[in-house]
Parts: sequence; C-alpha cells; structure tokens
Amino acid sequence: MTDQLRLMAVHAHPDDESSKGAATMAKYVSEGVDVLVATCTGGERGSILNPKLQGDPYIEEHIHEVRAKEMDEAREILGVKQEWLGYVDSGLPEGDPLPPLPEGCFALQDVDEAAGTLVKLIREFKPHVITTYDENGGYPHPDHIMTHKISMVAFDAAGDPEKYPEAGEPWQPLKLYYNQGFNRPRTVALHEALLARGLESPYGEWLERWKEFERAERTLTTFVPCSDFFEIRDKALIAHRTQIDPDGGWFRVPMDIQKEVWPTEEYELAKSLVDTSLPEDDLFAGIRNN
Repeated sequence: MTDQLRLMAVHAHPDDESSKGAATMAKYVSEGVDVLVATCTGGERGSILNPKLQGDPYIEEHIHEVRAKEMDEAREILGVKQEWLGYVDSGLPEGDPLPPLPEGCFALQDVDEAAGTLVKLIREFKPHVITTYDENGGYPHPDHIMTHKISMVAFDAAGDPEKYPEAGEPWQPLKLYYNQGFNRPRTVALHEALLARGLESPYGEWLERWKEFERAERTLTTFVPCSDFFEIRDKALIAHRTQIDPDGGWFRVPMDIQKEVWPTEEYELAKSLVDTSLPEDDLFAGIRNN
C-alpha cells in the first residue's frame, strides 16, 4: 500500500475517544497515520461527573458548547481529526422500570438512515481500518449500542455502489475492530500488581461487579504496544473536565506500574477483508505494504 494509512475511530460521545483507544491513536499519529474520530452525539445528556464542576450554572446551561470545547482540546492533544455525526445524546436511562428514551435521540434513529451519515464520512475519509464498540456497546449505554449497529451497517455498505448512492464514491474499509480496553485480564493484572506492591487498588469493586454480570469473556485478538503514549491519553481524558475527575479512580494506578504490567491497548478483530494471523500487534496487520 503506497498511500497514507488511515484509521477511523467511531465513538458515541465526546470523551469516549480519550478513554478507549486514545494511546493507540496517538501512537499511529506519531507514525504518520491519518486518524479521524467520528463522534456520533454531542454528549448533551451526559451527567457532570467531576464533583468540582457540579452545580455550575454556566456549564449546566451550556453543556453542549462546553463539551464541544472539551472535544476540541482533546483532539489537539491526541493530534487527530474529528467530525460530529450530529445526533443528540440519548442519556443513560435509570430506574426500574427504565423510562422511555427521549424523543429524537440517537438511539431512536432508524439504523439504516443513521448509518448513511457514517457511510458518507467513510467515503470522504477513506479509512483502511475502523474501530467501534461490540454488540453490548462495551457497556449497555443505548448510544454505544447504536454506535455498534450503525458501524456494522456502514462498514459493509460503504464499498457497495448500490447502497447510499448520494453519499459519494464507494470506499471499502479493510478491517473493523471492537475496542476491548476494559477487559478482565488487564484489570486483574493491574489489580494484583498494585496489591503485590502494598498499594491500594481501585479495581476490587470492578472485579466483584464482573462476577455479577456473568458475561462471556471477549476474544482479544490484537494488542497494540502504546505505553509511550499513556501520558497523552491521560492528558486528553482530563481535557474532558465535565466528565473526568482528575483525582478519581482513572488515575490512581502509578504510570510506571501501568507501563510495566500492561503496556498495550486491546481490540477484537470483528471483520477483515485481508489475511492476517492472530494475535496481532498492529491494527494495520495485513494492510501495510500490501
């Protein structure tokens, strides 16, 4: 392959790109790969999770603009491009029974219509590789599940000239991955490493909850070495100030332990139109120099 490699990361909300695969993206940017984040919604219904900013009337009234500005800062830190698909955050319904989703939100859109918006972006950017979420959304937020649905439709449709003819010239991406950075082996390894060093672990409660879910373990196919970019990942995540508490659990594992114990970000290869052998250490395995 002689032209520049291109990677598209499809995410539900601003901040998802910095918590899922951010070090991978920064690594590829450093190698000259063209990286585009496609953000499905504006994150308008996301709770203000940073206790230092809760109750701020300006933020509450202008949350859409605030989160867009945070996204701009994170994008600059990671060195990526970014486009909004323009849908409205569905929020995370809570309660028993769950309340209905808000009218007009992303998760209630027609899947084929919403996929057409992504197809147009794929045909414009021409990515060789796409990353998205698995069928559970990584966790069962309705916007994450919808992101999965439109990504799967768009991956197959983008190269078909009979599908979405108004969306531009066909382009067929070659590989599609699910982000699997929040996996049990990584969590257990970091948890045990912290305890072995006499340090407190933020993962004990996570591991207990994992037992309750009884979800099948995902197949991790691809381990991208990117520990040199963990600091950039964290800086981008902290840029999403309304969503991330810089003193919270995200940042309680010392950086040297993270780099030593688990220096990769993980993915599950969901679709490939090229030959590759597993496990991989590169999202472009089977594409480079072909």
